[in-house]
Amino acid sequence: MRRHLPSLIALECFESVMKHGLVTKAAEELNLTQSAVSRQIGNLEDFTGKPLFARERKRLIPTPAAEEFLRTLSPTLETLERSVSRLISYGADANILKLGLLPTFGSRWLIPRLGGFTEKHTSVQLNIISGLTFEDFDSAQVDAAIIYGSGDWPDYISHKILDEHLVPVIAPAHYSADDIFSYSHLQMTTRPAAWSEWFAAQGMSATRQKTGPKFENFTMMIEAVMSGLGVAIMPKLYVEADLKAGRLIAPFGEPVRSQEGYHLAYPAAMAHSSKVHIFKDWLLGLG
Repeated sequence: MRRHLPSLIALECFESVMKHGLVTKAAEELNLTQSAVSRQIGNLEDFTGKPLFARERKRLIPTPAAEEFLRTLSPTLETLERSVSRLISYGADANILKLGLLPTFGSRWLIPRLGGFTEKHTSVQLNIISGLTFEDFDSAQVDAAIIYGSGDWPDYISHKILDEHLVPVIAPAHYSADDIFSYSHLQMTTRPAAWSEWFAAQGMSATRQKTGPKFENFTMMIEAVMSGLGVAIMPKLYVEADLKAGRLIAPFGEPVRSQEGYHLAYPAAMAHSSKVHIFKDWLLGLG
């Protein structure tokens, strides 16, 4: 059955006019004449049988119907654009695996092990993108990503790679007392409950906690600990080398297993991708 849809150019003109409020600005953005943009807006109004704008001098004031339409239209156009882009590039990057990666997990755990993958699987070229949030993965068009969390993400297939164990660490030169409440407690912005989780596991109250500076990634927090800014709760896998070398110590108690862990996740659409399966099988084989 033929779909009952307006033209794509009419939808683009509508979205641009909604964004700028002026036909002139929309015309500049779309490289069209003002009359062409106005004509497309008129075509869309004729198609829908709804007035989309009230005309006030040179400005177009959107109607409530237009505001509601825009809320669903813009995401739909973005999805369509990504789909077309993937179609255009289909096959061109069949052997390039775009991998989203947590920065500290990459530098402290994965990258030291990647030599084994690149030597064994020369047909797959890795393109690593770090610093993304989970919400960025779709727009960045990564094929797969290593994510910290529960592993339950709609429309994604996930495989647990590692559990995480949290341990408080301090620089040995700044260690002076066994009482952990004698020090500032450094904070990780993406793990606001880390201290509470550790205290609870130790049967200790967090009410005496001395809140210290906050950091956006674990690499910076490790440097802060080494500089003597305080004690930090760290995933043990990030500081194992520092603990073995004596650059950090963990004198305050045993590591506590986190409620969440590290997972390789990829969109369901990549379920049959050979490059994803090659990397997945290698990664899971490390355990």
